[in-house]
Amino acid sequence: MDQRAESFLRLLKIMDELREQCPWDKKQTIESIRYLTIEETYELSDAILKNDLNEIKKELGDILLHIVFYSRIASETKTFDIKDVIDALCEKLIFRHPHIYSNVKAETEEQVKQNWEQLKQKEKNGNTSVLSGVPNSMPALLKAYRIQEKARAVGFDWDKPEQVFEKVEEELEEFREEVKKGDMKKAEHEFGDLLFSLINYARFLNINPEDSLEHTNQKFIKRFSYMETKVKAQGKQISDCKLDELDKYWNEAKSL
Repeated sequence: MDQRAESFLRLLKIMDELREQCPWDKKQTIESIRYLTIEETYELSDAILKNDLNEIKKELGDILLHIVFYSRIASETKTFDIKDVIDALCEKLIFRHPHIYSNVKAETEEQVKQNWEQLKQKEKNGNTSVLSGVPNSMPALLKAYRIQEKARAVGFDWDKPEQVFEKVEEELEEFREEVKKGDMKKAEHEFGDLLFSLINYARFLNINPEDSLEHTNQKFIKRFSYMETKVKAQGKQISDCKLDELDKYWNEAKSL
C-alpha cells in the first residue's frame, strides 16, 4: 500500500477512536469547532509569512485534523463522510482542469484562471453571480482582491496598469476634496474607493496587497518594539518621550 494512504488511514482510525472515547472530542459539533478552524488557518498563515517550513507542516496537520473531524461528525448522521469529501474534490479538480483531463487548450496561467471561473459558473448552472464565491466574512482587503481577480477572470478589467494608476490618482483627489469640505461621511466612502483602486493597482503589478500590508505590519511592530526597549532602558515610557527622541530610536531600528 502507498505509504501516504497508510498514514491517512492511521489518521482516520485515530479520529474514530477519539470520537468514541475522548470526552472532549465526543462533545464537539460542526458548529463548536468552527472558530478553532479559523484560528488554525491564521496560524498557518503566520507560519507561511515567516517561511517556517517545519511550522507550516505542523499547521497543515492541524487543518487536516479539522477536515477529518468535520467529516467524522457528519458521517454519524449519514450526511457525508471523508470519502464523499475526497470524491467530490477529485471530481471538481478533474472538471476544472479540462486542459489536463480533456482536450481544452490552456497554455498560460491567465487562461487557466479564466477557464476555472467559467467552469465554476457551469457547475452552478449560471444561476449564481461570478462574485458569489467570495465569502461575506472575508477580511475586507483580501475580499477586494478576490473580487477583482474574479471580475478579471470573466473579462471585466482594465487593459494596462497605467489606466489603473490614473484611477488611483482620481480617487485620491476625490478623497482630498471631501476632506477639505469636512464631509467625513463622504470622505469615508471615497477612502474606500481609494483603497479599492490601490488594491487593484497592486494586483496589476502582481503584488498581493494582503501579504504586502502584513509585511509592513510586522516591520512596524519590530521597530516599535525596539523603540520601547530603548525607552524602558532609561526607566521611561513611550508617552514620557518627545517625538524627536522617539524619531532617533525609530531611525536606529530602521538601520538594523
